[in-house]
Amino acid sequence: MNFFAPFCIPFMVGALVMAVALVVKYAKWIYELPRADKKLMLHGIFTRRSLEAVWEIFCESLLHRRIFKVNPLLGYMHMSLAFGWFLLILTGWIEVVAYLGFRYVPLQGHVFFKYFATGLEEHKPVFNFLMDFFLLMVLSGVFLAWCKRLYSRAMGMRRTTRHVLGDRIALSALWFVFPLRLAAESLTCAIYGGGGFLTGSIGGWLAAHVGSGVLEALYEPAWWLYSCSLGIFFVAMPFSRYMHIFTEIPLIFLRRYGLRPREKESSFDNFEIQACSRCGICIDPCQLQSVLNINDVQSVYFLRDRRYNMLTLSVANDCLMCGRCESKCPVGINLNSLRQNSRDTMRNIPDESRYDYFASLDRSTGEGRVGYFAGCMTLLTPRTLTAMERIFDAAGEDVWWADRNGGVCCGRPLKLSGETDSAKKMMRYNKELFYKHNITTLVTSCPICLRVFKEEYALRGIEVLHHSEYILRLIRQGRLKVKADGAKFTYHDPCELGRGSGIYDEPRAVIEAVGELLEAEHSRENAFCCGASLANTVINDAQQLKIAKSMAAEFSRTGADTVVTSCPLCKKTVTRGTSMPVKDLSEIVAEHLA
Repeated sequence: MNFFAPFCIPFMVGALVMAVALVVKYAKWIYELPRADKKLMLHGIFTRRSLEAVWEIFCESLLHRRIFKVNPLLGYMHMSLAFGWFLLILTGWIEVVAYLGFRYVPLQGHVFFKYFATGLEEHKPVFNFLMDFFLLMVLSGVFLAWCKRLYSRAMGMRRTTRHVLGDRIALSALWFVFPLRLAAESLTCAIYGGGGFLTGSIGGWLAAHVGSGVLEALYEPAWWLYSCSLGIFFVAMPFSRYMHIFTEIPLIFLRRYGLRPREKESSFDNFEIQACSRCGICIDPCQLQSVLNINDVQSVYFLRDRRYNMLTLSVANDCLMCGRCESKCPVGINLNSLRQNSRDTMRNIPDESRYDYFASLDRSTGEGRVGYFAGCMTLLTPRTLTAMERIFDAAGEDVWWADRNGGVCCGRPLKLSGETDSAKKMMRYNKELFYKHNITTLVTSCPICLRVFKEEYALRGIEVLHHSEYILRLIRQGRLKVKADGAKFTYHDPCELGRGSGIYDEPRAVIEAVGELLEAEHSRENAFCCGASLANTVINDAQQLKIAKSMAAEFSRTGADTVVTSCPLCKKTVTRGTSMPVKDLSEIVAEHLA
């Protein structure tokens, strides 16, 4: 059997271009990986982690389990396209073997088998049914994709992604691949018979209502159009958003081996950036879009602009880095890390000398195994500092106060702005200070400080706790006696404490020890950002206040008397956005000491 026809050429050229582009990209990215990342790869390949990666690929790249959790209809759309196409390919290869045995068949022979198999007398109805069923499954996904593009709210999305020209070409080609396949195979059935419940039925109707001359005239052009659409899509894929199809797979393996984005750009970033499908799920959670109507800085556009080397400082910096979009990303891209290291590339001033005065600076007071680092924002909310002092005294805790009289910032605000080298100088000073005073536990009231202490300082032998964790420990150990009353509280989850550090239950347990907790509509991982994030250096004060008011509006609907938060920056911002009393967690504990 001859497995070649002229119409196969566009498909064959497209497949070749795609294969070469993929090999070149992967080879370049892996070659440029840092040496430490290459070692992680080598140590992980022949381990159980590779099997775990295969299972994750099946669950996420084919079934799109994470998207189902966010939006079931959107999840089905992605699953039907990815898993449906995979099943079409797999079943098609099995069908060829069932008809021809284990003989060599070129790639185009598998893809266009219905065209080349018209001379075979035997029909296998099971394969006809399965191939039609999987084709219908993919077509349903294509239909939903059209609906999403034309009216995104029908798919449960306020907005969908706006694409650049190259992505639109690839998108259009993909949308026409399967309708054109249906047309080509149905025409084949109309002329030669056969087919399943879909192609066979359409073919039978065409044979009964359309003249044989017209069918013959449409037959070859239909296969040409199908081949051309495949060819165009394959040529565009490595250079468009659809590169995610072949990038998410190695990304999953690399993550299982322990690779992560670094504080400075690395080749690993390419895998994360190009694994973005631009599904648009990250748009709706963004408060810059929903509250301020800023529509071109969301993570999907940040990743697009960085991939195509057209990222501007205004887009890189216009982000709250609150983690709302990252928590919804179905690919699990480390959006905040990528955003931060792009700022480093664009803004960082290496080896600054403006912080050399650290060497002789130590304003700490007191002595104790427990160290308390208030942080810049806590020093600007002195009631939190006073409340913590009362709590320490009530528990009989000897405390070393790192910065009660002023001191050095933790360094995270500088990192968020891209000044990584300057931040490191601050961190080195603070780390040496902690060890100098022999503390074993470091408590902070600032979630921003908490994250950098845990993630960047590598404090061996020093336990790092947020004050919500520490206060709960004191209560449970019986060292801190509190009395409950009928006070009703609602709680605001700070971004850096909740989504950033995974601390949700401890503040709630403390609140429930002194009163009644009434949850707001958006809480825990879905909590809104207060709007005053130190990560955003673009929006102005009026815009921050607008976000704060929008976020705080739902607190009054809970029926609570007081809004409680565990972040000094959030406290200052929420206070501006609501007329309700706003207190830090430490304040309500200090007020309820027995």
